Amino acid sequence: MERVKVLVHGVLGKMGQEVLSAVSSAPELEAVAGVDVKASKKEILLPDGASSIPLSRDLETVLRSCQPDVLVDFSNAEAAMPAVRTAVGHGIAVVVGTTGLSDADLNEIGSLCKKKKVGAVVAPNFAIAAVVMMHLSKVAARFFDYAEIIEMHHEHKLDAPSGTAIATARDMVQARGSDFIHTSAKKETIAGTRGGDLGGVALHSVRMPGLLAHQEVILGATGQTLRIRLDQINRAAFMPGVILAIKKAAELKEAVFGLDKLLGL
Repeated sequence: MERVKVLVHGVLGKMGQEVLSAVSSAPELEAVAGVDVKASKKEILLPDGASSIPLSRDLETVLRSCQPDVLVDFSNAEAAMPAVRTAVGHGIAVVVGTTGLSDADLNEIGSLCKKKKVGAVVAPNFAIAAVVMMHLSKVAARFFDYAEIIEMHHEHKLDAPSGTAIATARDMVQARGSDFIHTSAKKETIAGTRGGDLGGVALHSVRMPGLLAHQEVILGATGQTLRIRLDQINRAAFMPGVILAIKKAAELKEAVFGLDKLLGL
């Protein structure tokens, strides 16, 4: 069986480096190139230190020369969509872990993949524990009228709230079939204290050193609360899900949104 050839877009970032390491260690996969807007060299060493792959700022050139099967994107919301359009235009499957994409972006990815019959896996979070957390939150949402989400990330995270928190809230509202009851303070002495509001779910974002990715969903009813908490202590937590997504994307002929679809949840 031939190995799936992978190009990492955003390869010089922290997540990009983690993806490169995971792909290089997976026997079914092969890292063939890296692309990053900050690239200053023509090659990047693989984790074994004994071999290297092409590195470039120009995605189009690398796609033509290396002919990957799957492009994995962990860049940023501004760079992700141009990369997806280019890759799918070349018939190359994509795995997108970049957060901050709009509904219009997601719809465009779905349309592009359908037109070209190319696979894609797009997910706000590739940690399997996160996907299970979101699933459990959906199950519980039907039984509670009040819900709040506290998401906590490192100080360099670009977006707030996180894509995972937004997706969790949306899924909970959909599962419940109506908005939650959002309680506002009669006197809010500091604006924004009650957080954001998505379908009645209050969203709170924490950003500081010492954190990586954490989320707590709190559901309330008379005399009781239910807490569902996720803690990701390092970026390796995302890699089993990313590897699964790469393998599946190479086989698909359409876009799949959410790792839960691949796990059968």
